[in-house]
Amino acid sequence: MRKQILVQFGDELIAALDQRAVQLGTSRSALIRQAVETFLSQAVEAEIDRRIQDAYRARPPEEIWGDLPARAMVAAEPW
Repeated sequence: MRKQILVQFGDELIAALDQRAVQLGTSRSALIRQAVETFLSQAVEAEIDRRIQDAYRARPPEEIWGDLPARAMVAAEPW
């Protein structure tokens, strides 16, 4: 269900918005709706990224291709 809301913009922002809507072949309302949806989804994605980074900092993955395993593999080679 959609609900109509009142949002106030300055003249310059409205002009830029209208110009962009024409370029994209869409309406002002659709462009604003898309912009808000994109803004909100980016906030959710940023929060997910932050949580993943926090988890890796709290418990780093075991390094399977780091310096020590690489040295062990080289040492095991029958040169």
